Amino acid sequence: MSTKSSSYDNWPIPAIHSKSEQRYIIKRTIQAKIQSLCFYICRVFPIKKKLISVCTFEGKGGFGCNPKYIVQELHRRDTDYEFVWFVNDMSKEFPEYIKKVPNTIWSRAYWLTRSKLWIDNYRKPYGTKKRKGQFYFQTWHAGIGFKKIGLLRGDAFSRMAYIVSKSDSDMIDCTMIDCKWCELMYPKGLLYDGEMLYSGAPRCDGLFGDRTEIRARLRQKHGLYNGIKILLFAPTFRESSHGGKRGVYIGRWSIDLKRVMTAFEKRFGGKWVIFIRVHPQIAAEAKGVGINSIGDYIYDVSIEDDMYEILTGVDALITDYSSTIFEASLGDIPAFMYADDIEEYSNYRGGLHFTFHKDPKEPVYNGTGYPKIKARFPYPIAYNNDELERNILDFNTTKYLKGVRAFEKDMGINTQGNASKICADYISHVVYANL
Repeated sequence: MSTKSSSYDNWPIPAIHSKSEQRYIIKRTIQAKIQSLCFYICRVFPIKKKLISVCTFEGKGGFGCNPKYIVQELHRRDTDYEFVWFVNDMSKEFPEYIKKVPNTIWSRAYWLTRSKLWIDNYRKPYGTKKRKGQFYFQTWHAGIGFKKIGLLRGDAFSRMAYIVSKSDSDMIDCTMIDCKWCELMYPKGLLYDGEMLYSGAPRCDGLFGDRTEIRARLRQKHGLYNGIKILLFAPTFRESSHGGKRGVYIGRWSIDLKRVMTAFEKRFGGKWVIFIRVHPQIAAEAKGVGINSIGDYIYDVSIEDDMYEILTGVDALITDYSSTIFEASLGDIPAFMYADDIEEYSNYRGGLHFTFHKDPKEPVYNGTGYPKIKARFPYPIAYNNDELERNILDFNTTKYLKGVRAFEKDMGINTQGNASKICADYISHVVYANL
């Protein structure tokens, strides 16, 4: 099932706040116009009808996220499809049926201009031009989230970010969603006013059903015995913006991982280890940063391409503001929120979709802002290590799962573990049916 989103045209365009920001916008616009010429030049080459171009996290990602699972399903159905994947790091590994190509302007211009289908989970660089007869399927990289994006950020959303976002969204033909909340949020958040496919998230398909084989494979890969339990610590990245320029930076985490691991062993039993996974945007720069003592029980899995091969094989999750928390619970995985800098983070983001209180025992709801779907946050919240330890030791599985199911119902989550099939069905029918 697909739907058409509502308009965002009545929301104000972000203002320009300084002459330096104005100069930066002019500079970026000139650069984009110059780069767009590469795409027009490459139109001397015809569109290759079964060529598909793929990218994740602006080239920083590899064979992972939602595009991976859609590509796997398309290849399973028809081996005549040709895939190219844009990467910043050419050492990344892919299946033999995928050609990795450098994420440079001429490479993008050549391969994107020749491809019938584009699949991406992030924004295309400003200056990218789609031609008639091509189809852009946007999978995005998050469903329900804490962080406001796009116009929902208010003054925290710069004019340059608006220009880049709108340039990309105007090219999108369809995006996939997993819930009613996303349907309402995307027009303002993604600046997208087009077709949405209710499919669920392909990257979450593995969270449904028996995960025994996936769990065993993850432990074997990291030299762990099969019965050991794994906690995944997956903090999100922090952005910075100066004069309209976007950047990311690495915070220093205050979480006491040794104390956390001891609490998990006391509450859940068994021997535990901790996997650390930072956001792909900073993975290369963040190796080992912010952890005071990396012992034998801590494994840095940040540079692995597929977060969801990891998530489906772990026993618990701790994050701050990553949307991963909402996905982990689809597989009934205990998930905890550790938000030691929530006030600072919320102020920078222009607010969060959930209204948090100083007292972590106070109920937290979505729906105080936009979109207006009221749902109670079901995950234990901690603002310091004492509260986190208490949440782990006092964790009640029955209460947690009851809260999660109620939250999913209220948010209109629609995912059953067959999202890859639904997306491939749609692409086969809409993009390739008449070839």
